[in-house]
Amino acid sequence: MKPSLAPKKSRYTKARNATLMNLLATPGLGSLLAGRWLAGTGQLLVFLAGFVLFCAWALNNLTQYYHMMSAGIMSETAPPTDIGWNRMATFSIVLCVAGWLWSLVTSLSLLREAAEAKVAPLILFGAGLVRLDDDSISVALATVPDWKRDGDTIARTFEFADFPAAMKFVNAVAAQAEAAQHHPDMDVRWNKVTLAFTTHDAGGLTEKDFALARQCDAVAGVIR
Repeated sequence: MKPSLAPKKSRYTKARNATLMNLLATPGLGSLLAGRWLAGTGQLLVFLAGFVLFCAWALNNLTQYYHMMSAGIMSETAPPTDIGWNRMATFSIVLCVAGWLWSLVTSLSLLREAAEAKVAPLILFGAGLVRLDDDSISVALATVPDWKRDGDTIARTFEFADFPAAMKFVNAVAAQAEAAQHHPDMDVRWNKVTLAFTTHDAGGLTEKDFALARQCDAVAGVIR
């Protein structure tokens, strides 16, 4: 039993790509691609508003220069500028910086969550290597009353309305088991599914077995 970090690496890669897009390309676009719809939309709108205002200010200055050149009055002195337009330039820069800083906060949040998700499997894997003694097993069994202990294994048979419901349960359990990198023995008999858990690397039952058993109980309750 080894912890699989492939999904976590993928999550970290997505967070890194979103960060690069937010900070080096278009603020807010990376947040949108990472699924932060509200924050990403706000960041993108703020940045684009500042960008549009800055373009309007730059176009106004270019227009003034063009008119002066056309009139033949171009001199070494700069053309007079309107105070309102200068304020617009300042405001546009403030908006762009605000959008960038907002996207920076979201990017740091994405990277932190990805890092925490990367560590979580290692913690769960470590817990799965600690074999429980008989007293601890008795306490844990009380949390899964429908499961029966048989030596170093706990097992339960789930019964569903029909075969499709049973297979839906099997697929849901498979997803849970793959995410935890702890896989039960399965026996499918039309509408009945028997699951058995043990931690081979620990040589017996661990908290990981009971944690997955509780998750399977929850899944079965939803399907029924």
